[in-house]
Amino acid sequence: MKKILVTILFFIAISSNGQHVEGYWYGNANVKVNSSASNYLVELILKQEGNNITGVLSYYFKNTFRSFHVKGTYNPYSRLVFIKEIPISYYGSSMNMDVDCIMDFAATLRVAKVGSSLNGSFQSLPQYKYTCPPIDFSLKLNKDISNQDSVAFAIRTLKESFQVWKPDEADTLVAVSIQPRKVINYYIDNQYKERTNELVKEIEVDADSVQVDFYDNGEIDGDSISVFFNNQIIAFSQRLSTRSIHFDIPLDTTRAYNEISMFAENLGLIPPNTALMIVNDGKKKYELRLTSDLQKNATIRLRRKR
Repeated sequence: MKKILVTILFFIAISSNGQHVEGYWYGNANVKVNSSASNYLVELILKQEGNNITGVLSYYFKNTFRSFHVKGTYNPYSRLVFIKEIPISYYGSSMNMDVDCIMDFAATLRVAKVGSSLNGSFQSLPQYKYTCPPIDFSLKLNKDISNQDSVAFAIRTLKESFQVWKPDEADTLVAVSIQPRKVINYYIDNQYKERTNELVKEIEVDADSVQVDFYDNGEIDGDSISVFFNNQIIAFSQRLSTRSIHFDIPLDTTRAYNEISMFAENLGLIPPNTALMIVNDGKKKYELRLTSDLQKNATIRLRRKR
């Protein structure tokens, strides 16, 4: 009898949790087209009142970041989340011209012991179905920050944004130098933690600091990366090209080793995300080919010679 009661209570709990979609949702979205490598990083913050939802949708795509208010509905019986007419950057947009597709957001809530997810797609309006293909996504609930106060604050304080990276005078130099200090980007930081770190190589260096340069490895196809040092983000939204992204990195000599990781923000036109990394300790240069994708980060390990 006790086992039956426990089972009933378990399914009631799951059913109850399934009635709510409020919280922070993160994940990737990919265009449903053969040979397309265009992908989006998506954040959705939802507040629920009955069957109505309001919130904030943000996404990274190529050289753009967009964020705006949304409102829609949630059907607790079908577990369907529906948001109408969202402007999504067309996957074939060039760096110089961003074209919108007006699309509907449709997702089904899935609840399990390991976590909740919203699985679905951005779907174009009927008159544009041959122009704008579906964009499939899977968003995971971040339980750590999905409380009512943080959700309400995020929605209340949003300033709608459409940011496009444009080169200025400093960006036309041979290299872009970045000071390796900790920066804050919760979205990318959470995505980084969900991926595995794959060790590419371990090298010994003969100095307490190193110079590190990143280049696109091969054809320039729009690869964008974030860089982590000892699991702390030090740069994000860095586009790989023939011009180096340069770091002067002091090593933490209290550690047995230091690690530099490359996080793929997208896959470019030719997946996966690849880079040439050059490490210089003042006496020797090391050339490393790094590959990262939406499941793994490329990591190199630095040990100080004794």
